[in-house]
Amino acid sequence: MLIAFSVAPSGTGSADASVHDAVAAAVKVVRDSGLPHRTTSMFTEVEGEWDEVFAVVKAATDAVMPYGSRVSLVLKADIRPGYSGEIDAKIDRLEDAIERGGESSSADRTAASNRFAERKSAPLI
Repeated sequence: MLIAFSVAPSGTGSADASVHDAVAAAVKVVRDSGLPHRTTSMFTEVEGEWDEVFAVVKAATDAVMPYGSRVSLVLKADIRPGYSGEIDAKIDRLEDAIERGGESSSADRTAASNRFAERKSAPLI
């Protein structure tokens, strides 16, 4: 499972409405989890099994709670049983498509399908 989430406090009382300290607390939870992850300017992605990923999201949300009177949580999940390594593989596939100009031959699609089938049969970490 690959999940993208954003968690931020509101009602911080901060004159400039900045939330970077709260977000830093959430990102620290993610980093300490040991799960594959990536943080961008708007979201943090985490990859793992359902229970472990949602435990991290809950802990990250709990870490943000002290920073405001309420917390906003946005989630997006890619639930694809039997797949792992998608946090990087999805980007790799995108970059490959860009390099090809977004066009692929039948042979390219067959090779890609075979790679994905191999990845699906690989043991989950």
